[in-house]
Amino acid sequence: MDELDRNILTLLGADARMSVATLARRLKVARSTIQARLERLETGGIIAGYTLKLGEAARQGRLRASVLLTIEPRSQAAILSRLKAVPEVERVFTTSGRFDLLLQIAASNTQVLDQVLDQIGALTGVKSSESLIHLSTRLDRAV
Repeated sequence: MDELDRNILTLLGADARMSVATLARRLKVARSTIQARLERLETGGIIAGYTLKLGEAARQGRLRASVLLTIEPRSQAAILSRLKAVPEVERVFTTSGRFDLLLQIAASNTQVLDQVLDQIGALTGVKSSESLIHLSTRLDRAV
């Protein structure tokens, strides 16, 4: 990846709907160059897709939380399988350090969140959990 590729990704990160013509104009290169670069970035797995990023207005009424899990050795595959069946679990990350997994959860209200946390805590192989409820977003640079 060179500077042009990084600039393409930066512009698309800000607006994934930006046309090839607009990208070419802003980066002062030919449309065919942008098209070729996009194809290479896609086939190389750098760009996995183009998506919609919801704003705060769309996220209102959704309670979000991060859950840190410590699990029993060799139980990760079974736990991940069960977590896939919980619709409120949006993302699961493996981590280094004190905790084994980091879960991102979204629930419609505190009752649903409480039920989901109880369900996760009761999974076979989960030794302990710690929950952090998200209050407000102060910075979001996620692409």
